[in-house]
Amino acid sequence: MTEIPEANIGLVGHVDHGKTTLTNALSGKWTDEHSEELKRGITIRLGYADITYYRDSDGNLNVKEEGDAERTISLVDAPGHETLMANVLSGAAIMDGAILLVAADEECPQPQTREHLAALNIAGVENIVVVQNKIDKVSKEEAKDNYRQIKEFLKGSVAEDAPIVPISAQQEINIDALLEAVDEEISTPDRDRDADPKMLLARSFDINKPGTKTEDLNGGVIGGSLVKGELEVGDKIEVRPGVRIGGKWKPVKTKVRSILQGGKPVEKGSPGGLLAVETELDPALAKSDGLSGNVLGVEDKLPDTLDEIEVEVELMERLVGSEDEKEIENIKKKEPLMLNVGTGKSAGIVTGLGKTVELNLKAPVCAEEGDRIAISRQIGSRWRLIGHGKIVSTQ
Repeated sequence: MTEIPEANIGLVGHVDHGKTTLTNALSGKWTDEHSEELKRGITIRLGYADITYYRDSDGNLNVKEEGDAERTISLVDAPGHETLMANVLSGAAIMDGAILLVAADEECPQPQTREHLAALNIAGVENIVVVQNKIDKVSKEEAKDNYRQIKEFLKGSVAEDAPIVPISAQQEINIDALLEAVDEEISTPDRDRDADPKMLLARSFDINKPGTKTEDLNGGVIGGSLVKGELEVGDKIEVRPGVRIGGKWKPVKTKVRSILQGGKPVEKGSPGGLLAVETELDPALAKSDGLSGNVLGVEDKLPDTLDEIEVEVELMERLVGSEDEKEIENIKKKEPLMLNVGTGKSAGIVTGLGKTVELNLKAPVCAEEGDRIAISRQIGSRWRLIGHGKIVSTQ
């Protein structure tokens, strides 16, 4: 079995319900503060950890390297409420499944538990395992009562039939049962490796230390996930929408210098897991996530860059994640909305209403008909999730 990750699994849940502790229990890494020191000088700071799990002679799964390697996956963790929501919405296209954590020592659902489940539904993430964490902090009766609350909360949602696994991430209790549920519920999807490569960019970096001589500079590094196709060292690639120059957005063309996947240099990057790609770009362009939200592909093979889109919209009935859960009002003409497309986002102004919603985008997106979109409205001081849609026209 290869140690290249074959699936991305998101960890979602209310703040302090144990996402990072669980990731640590599975991988030994604290994803909210670690930086993966990748070979050949490439550092890519992502909230993720690759894990391989094994099946021992008794048929049980473990992460202790006992038995034969069964599968390698990437766990994507985004600690913190605002960051988490951005990742759930923007990173929907790179999640093959999700683990929803619920703390047994608090009432279910908490506000962000509602919001995150709604986001998974909008993102189209259907393969879900629910974790009832912190069972070591409650009595048997309290755990049963909390379990009933979880079951009631999940009714009618995308996770209604998801397994609920009681664990203690802190004490590493029942981790084997969780691995079994993940293995059964979140399968590795079929990938179209023969298609033109399409990579959604989640991060970008300048990996050079201050004072590095010009002749010793490494090119900009970009991180993300291939949703289809394969990417090879030496490929001539393009990044869209690119960068803003003189008030206009221009695609960026460059070449792949090296690829790392699963923490190892590879000649060919494949779908599943997360990649770090070193390019020949000016590292200043990649600094501080300057290229995140873009789409990468082979030159002249990417979808168009769009300034206007027409969207088929489905609004939620109520505003989730807030205490009052107000009814969501219909979209209005000239209203500003925030749109998440893949890992990109853009503000849009409603220019037309009918069976569909027409939008003029403030910043272009690289997208095509059929792409899913999450829609947020500014309520108070923040953008709140109100619905989702699908691009039906790019004209």
